[in-house]
Amino acid sequence: MNEPLRVVIADDEDLARRLITEYLKPHSGLHIVAECETGTEAVDAIAKLQPDLVFLDIQMPELTGLEVLETTGRQHGVIFTTAYDQYALRAFDLHAVDYLLKPYSQQRFNEALSKARKLVHIPSDTAEKGMHEARTGLPGILAAQTAQTQRLLIRDRGQTHVVPMADIDFIEAQDDYILVHAGQKSWMKTQSLSDLEAQLDPTQFIRVHRSYLLHLPALLSLEKISKDSQLAVLRNGHKIPVSRSGLERIKPSLL
Repeated sequence: MNEPLRVVIADDEDLARRLITEYLKPHSGLHIVAECETGTEAVDAIAKLQPDLVFLDIQMPELTGLEVLETTGRQHGVIFTTAYDQYALRAFDLHAVDYLLKPYSQQRFNEALSKARKLVHIPSDTAEKGMHEARTGLPGILAAQTAQTQRLLIRDRGQTHVVPMADIDFIEAQDDYILVHAGQKSWMKTQSLSDLEAQLDPTQFIRVHRSYLLHLPALLSLEKISKDSQLAVLRNGHKIPVSRSGLERIKPSLL
């Protein structure tokens, strides 16, 4: 006998959570393991419980639903439930199964749930194809361009940290991780330096070395140590290496 699918419901509105609970009642083989009111609670529930399905609102306190997915890295079994249509494209980029616009009917809910249940136990490449078809076939939803990243979400040692981009001094590559340095604090994040660089404002964050991204406002001065090597001296006292190509990238900002 198959185990019931474990479900997490995340929405800051009690009425919305109760509606999902009611809509789930006609369906067998499902077990609600957690209800969350904030994005941080949702991150903790997903990380701890590893549910099969997540019903996730977008506009929530502390972290948005999109940030919850970015923080947890979850890429399966997520159905967004929201009153805002402008995040649809980003939601499907994050591998959402479906995107329910409030108010939605039991029938529309059933369709999304059916789609999610079919994708739970099938190979990931097939699931990816199904989600792509859902994204391209979504009628009538126009997605706005997402704003430049204003904060970095880091899940480190069981805690979720929200670090404003303005506070970051530099970011350092460490094997399969990056170290984010802000003042005297640092956090480890599972992500490549190149992937993060692509998300950041190139006028503010400059690749000064293959292993370092410099936040330009944190720069105090440059210190020459050899013909082809320099150090970036930061306002917090740290020093990071600057390669020859890195110096060429940073020069226009120093004029």
